[in-house]
Amino acid sequence: MAESLTKKQAQDLSKKLMRKPKLVWDALSKTEQGKAMKFAEGYKTFLDNAKTERRAVAEAEKLALAAGFTPVEEAGANDLVYKVWKNKCIILARLGNRPVADGLHIVASHIDSPRLDMKANPLYEDVDMAFFKTHYYGGIRKHQWFARPLALHGVAVNGKGESIDIRLGEDPNDPVFTVLDLLPHLARKLQAGKSLATAFEAERMNILLGSLPLGPEKTSDRFKLMAMNLLHEKYGLVEEDFLTAEIEAVPAGKAKDVGLDRSLIGAYGQDDRSCSYCAVQALMKLRKKPEFTGLAFLVDKEEIGSEGNTGAKSKFLETFIADLLELTGEGASARNIGSALMNSKALSGDVAPALDPDYQSVHEKNNAAKLGYGICMTKYTGSGGKSGASDAHAEHLGYVRKVFEDNKIVWQIGQLGKVDEGGGGTIAKFLAAHGMDVVDCGPPILGMHSPFEIGSKADMYMAFKAYAAFFEAG
Repeated sequence: MAESLTKKQAQDLSKKLMRKPKLVWDALSKTEQGKAMKFAEGYKTFLDNAKTERRAVAEAEKLALAAGFTPVEEAGANDLVYKVWKNKCIILARLGNRPVADGLHIVASHIDSPRLDMKANPLYEDVDMAFFKTHYYGGIRKHQWFARPLALHGVAVNGKGESIDIRLGEDPNDPVFTVLDLLPHLARKLQAGKSLATAFEAERMNILLGSLPLGPEKTSDRFKLMAMNLLHEKYGLVEEDFLTAEIEAVPAGKAKDVGLDRSLIGAYGQDDRSCSYCAVQALMKLRKKPEFTGLAFLVDKEEIGSEGNTGAKSKFLETFIADLLELTGEGASARNIGSALMNSKALSGDVAPALDPDYQSVHEKNNAAKLGYGICMTKYTGSGGKSGASDAHAEHLGYVRKVFEDNKIVWQIGQLGKVDEGGGGTIAKFLAAHGMDVVDCGPPILGMHSPFEIGSKADMYMAFKAYAAFFEAG
């Protein structure tokens, strides 16, 4: 058989039968390439302004209001509605032609990212310097958070019950903060001789606040007093207010273009605010009223297992669907809510690990996503023998594949490294628990969970187009 084919015949047969990954830049016209670069500018601004889950919700709500969305409780005849829950998650909806009970098209993503949280009683002084004690949140690699500029974001509720917004380290005139690292000359026993997992201890991850004293030389805690007094002058805080506060340390600075060609973006929090921004933009910029109601669902707490009343395990999605059923006059019966969920199709918008040129051994190359090759569909995550995975059905994969192919979406398949190399999870399994079909689908990222993740502008633009195509699909 092989000998009976000419070279051209073999090439034609290969083109017909074999899949060849496509670089997004090769697939885009010059006009589309320009649109991709322009899309990235709005995305970078979102990343700069949305460094915590609270700020991400505020930015998404701002975008929604500018696009004509109204709170679902005040919607009236408006087809564009949204709802905020606890200032930490938000759902945006665009009502479709079909009844809500027939199912929705949902793109769900998370807006929390690994960070350092302040402890409930954080302020102390030692060796004539003031510090905050921290507790890391999510799957950080501790060594990446030492000796780098940090900013403080959060909210404190004072004794009067007033919420005070805290933001320090982002303005060009602001000071920044840092976690001290040990000089290499003295690190032989404490760090160099240990494994990476144990060399950097969580209890040493303390935020340096300053070194000026306040008061006479014999005043107790005068370095701590100086820090507290400055916070009181700026925000009206007293130390007891820390007991009722949520203050987070995140990398300071803006998202940046990376590379001579500016084709990449380096920034904190691209896992998973990239998918969140793309989903919101896709829903807002649909060309026509969709057949099925479209939802952009932005949730908190994914990095710690989707727990709590603002995570994907909460009842927020069901409550919002009940609101939609009331709005459309279908009635929010338990049966209608259940039908809407069971009949829905979803993309769990979460980033995929891109094949890292310097660490290729942890990937299985035939099933690894590559930067610049479009949005990545991940059938399952989990670890070991698919433990903790949702594992999407072939029929749903086929549906999404056809939507992408029909709309000229550049996409690829990928998974989370080699089998038994590690593992992880997303919110897909919590969506699937409602009965809906779901598959993970998001842009690939290098340096995931680091303070400076790398993403491709082409992949972000393709994720936006992919989510729009999914929302518009019948």
